[in-house]
Amino acid sequence: MAEINVTPMVDVMLVLLIIFMVAAPLLVTGVAVDLPKTAAKALPSDNQPISITIDARGQRSIGDEVMSDAAFAARLTALQEARGTDARVVIRADAALPYGQVAALLADVTGSGFTRVALVNQPRAIPAESGVEPAG
Repeated sequence: MAEINVTPMVDVMLVLLIIFMVAAPLLVTGVAVDLPKTAAKALPSDNQPISITIDARGQRSIGDEVMSDAAFAARLTALQEARGTDARVVIRADAALPYGQVAALLADVTGSGFTRVALVNQPRAIPAESGVEPAG
């Protein structure tokens, strides 16, 4: 009894499947409109955290901009209004800085309304003879 060879049909179906998988993302649905051209910049991405640094002398900066305490508070308020309370904030404090200054900075940041605040540190090197394996 002769059996039907389905291999060519499977080959054709796989080729059609690949063609549809490639072509489907290219299809644009909706009403066709001619969008206006503008010179507006892209909105800032909320994925990037706000980086706050305080050096050994106690100077505060947001990003790369060093500023006075009054300017720092005003900038924090402006950032909170622009990005909302859920924006991520990372604080980089010098290791030689007294704890009280770091706590005051943390209080200023959370007092501005930010709720997602993290302190950046460097992991401590574990001596090889300790028998403890590093995580990761």
